[in-house]
Amino acid sequence: MLDGKRILLVVSGGIAAYKALDLVRELRRAGAAVRVILTPAGAKFVTPLSLAALSGDKVYSDLFSLTDESEMGHIRLSREADLVLVAPATANILARMAQGLADDLATTALLATDKPVLAAPAMNVRMWEHPATRANMDLLKARGVGIIPPGTGAMACGEEGAGRFAEVADIVRAVTDFFAAGAKLSGRRALVTSGPTFEPIDPVRFIGNRSSGRQGHAIATALARLGAQTVLVSGPVALADPGGVTVIHAETAAQMRAAVLENLPADVAVMAAAVSACRVRDAAAQKIKKEKGAQPPALALAENPDILAEVSALANSRPRLVVGFAAETENVITNATAKRAAKGCDWIVANDVSAEAGVFGGTENTVHLIREDGAETWPRMSKDAVAEKLAAAIAAQLAAPPPAA
Repeated sequence: MLDGKRILLVVSGGIAAYKALDLVRELRRAGAAVRVILTPAGAKFVTPLSLAALSGDKVYSDLFSLTDESEMGHIRLSREADLVLVAPATANILARMAQGLADDLATTALLATDKPVLAAPAMNVRMWEHPATRANMDLLKARGVGIIPPGTGAMACGEEGAGRFAEVADIVRAVTDFFAAGAKLSGRRALVTSGPTFEPIDPVRFIGNRSSGRQGHAIATALARLGAQTVLVSGPVALADPGGVTVIHAETAAQMRAAVLENLPADVAVMAAAVSACRVRDAAAQKIKKEKGAQPPALALAENPDILAEVSALANSRPRLVVGFAAETENVITNATAKRAAKGCDWIVANDVSAEAGVFGGTENTVHLIREDGAETWPRMSKDAVAEKLAAAIAAQLAAPPPAA
């Protein structure tokens, strides 16, 4: 199942650390090579000798080791693995990961790694439900860290609820599934657009929209996790760049169009950005001053390039699969079906962005996937889950033989 896979296991300091011994044993039984970083707090619960005996490798713990760091150990450890697994992941190490701290060997290796990261949280239910932990989890997910959900049940502290360390078998299954999924888009190129565009009125003001970019960023992360070489062209958003993805920042529709065309060809293009339909024809070079008693300035608008339609109509560098997005406030499926035909794209992902839907700026979405053969409505789920489901559908489509000419 995991034959030849190299896993760097980070064991942090919670009572669940003792289960790391079983985890090492089962990962090795599945065929993986396991190397362990043990934090100082983790060493209060499990010994380096035990982990070394079960892993068959040296256990690392000291950032300032004269022998290890003479070889840049934190870099080598983080780069020689195929996957970094943090298990158990305490509230403390999740917070340090989210903030980019590097104050011990474990967090330094995590900050230096260019490999995918999975974390299996384990903590008291109140700590798990605390807003700070929830915010840290959202930030880590946005950066591409995979989370193995904790279980629910009785805890060592005597309380009961969510936050219990996942069963060892479930963690091994999640690692196995990760590697199995990771091959689906190996060798493929993906291009994703995300977020709004801002069209300047003057150096201070702009025309924009309410798109947060969460869905587009999540899609880029999901495609990268499936092995695709992914480029994300992002409008101005308040989100961290996702890990494992090449990110190009754009502000205007013209800048986004140029970045998209420069990064073709690709096997799939997912145009999730909410591109402004219009721009100010002659933006002011200086801030427009408000004059007492004067009428507000009239804005002459010009139409922006239609990036989705242009990519869909390309002759030589058209992606095999072009996926558009339709943000609608009424008649969602009808309007999105008409948009798919008008733009010439293969699929449209449609959603209701009316105020009561709570999609713009929210963490959940309800979408309809519209193809030539009809519409498929997905249940309401997190934007991360939408991204994973869409990425899986894309992988299945690209794996199918192309239609006959």
